Amino acid sequence: MPMDPICKIKVPEDTPYFTEYGGKKYRFCSPECKRKFDHLEKSVIRLKRSIAEQDKISFGHLKRDIIKPGICTLCGACAASCESIAIEDEQPRLVGKCTACGVCYNQCPRTITTEEGLIGKIRNAYSARTAIPGLKGQDGAVVTSMLAYGLEEGLIDCAIVTVKSDEEPWKPVPVIAKTYDEVVEAAGSIYSHSMTIEPLMSAVKQGMRSIAFVGTSCNIDAVYKMQKSPYGFLHLFMRANILKMGLFCMDTFSYEGIREFVLNKGMRLEDIEAMKIRKGRMEMQTPEELKVFDLAELDPYRSSSCRYCTDLTAENADLSFGGVGTPRNWTTVLARSGLGYEIFNEAVDNGYIESRLLESNEMNNVLNLAKMKKIQLYSVSRRKKA
Repeated sequence: MPMDPICKIKVPEDTPYFTEYGGKKYRFCSPECKRKFDHLEKSVIRLKRSIAEQDKISFGHLKRDIIKPGICTLCGACAASCESIAIEDEQPRLVGKCTACGVCYNQCPRTITTEEGLIGKIRNAYSARTAIPGLKGQDGAVVTSMLAYGLEEGLIDCAIVTVKSDEEPWKPVPVIAKTYDEVVEAAGSIYSHSMTIEPLMSAVKQGMRSIAFVGTSCNIDAVYKMQKSPYGFLHLFMRANILKMGLFCMDTFSYEGIREFVLNKGMRLEDIEAMKIRKGRMEMQTPEELKVFDLAELDPYRSSSCRYCTDLTAENADLSFGGVGTPRNWTTVLARSGLGYEIFNEAVDNGYIESRLLESNEMNNVLNLAKMKKIQLYSVSRRKKA
């Protein structure tokens, strides 16, 4: 006999109280139970269907990310939101068929699933590329174009950027760039930590009052904290306006590690013209060909701090830039602060950048990669091995 989903008592097949919803027939013992279902359970079914249409997330994801690492709080949210889950032996367990509706994963207090939780607050998201003829850079060369606009229009006095060492190819050297040529020299990504705070402080001490600062999330966070903290260098940073331009970053590697990796592959660092991480692979462009390696091969050289970083998109920046989501030779741009939003759109209006709104499928690509990085926060067992 079927069971009344409200009061959990068995009812006859031919009960006069029933509702068909979501492709399933629900039977009730009384009109009161039917009324409760119509007001409450229908909304739950709509929620499940809405989530399922966006992304298939099974109970297995919850088990892998939350239950198995041992960070489940036993709040019971998953069991309360799904009749196929029960708490047994102090652990959520699947006791029925999983439809991968994703409700259990999305209701769990330990998962990070909202857009703001994954990439931080944004005002708008764009796909963009340079409109400056002949300019080349990483992805769509948008960061370089923004800096060119700021310098040429007198909006910034200088930019803190990173160039490659002349003596040691691909070793990062942070510099204060004051001209277009110096900005262009810094185009392209270098996948090693760059100590950009020292030249930033030097620029402030030199009297620079409007500074663009380019860095990954860890460097952006340092500036953000120095600006906000009541201790240390707050008095120094109040002297200048700093436009924080964050770079998407999944991983960085030690310079010595990259050099060793390249040598082991029979190449020379000085022959590599460009590096790019794309779709789980490291691309290295030489004059003769494009060499592509599985990113896992570089894992032994990964910076230890990256194992604990969960910020893909530089959430404390004014503007964030990355090659994730948009097509090749375009850049994803996340405008966060009012200042970042205005200066980006002014650069577009003045012909330095070509831009369009980021499409939903492109944003989903960004969110999925951001989620992969956030999951490092969940994976306690992985951290113990690190």
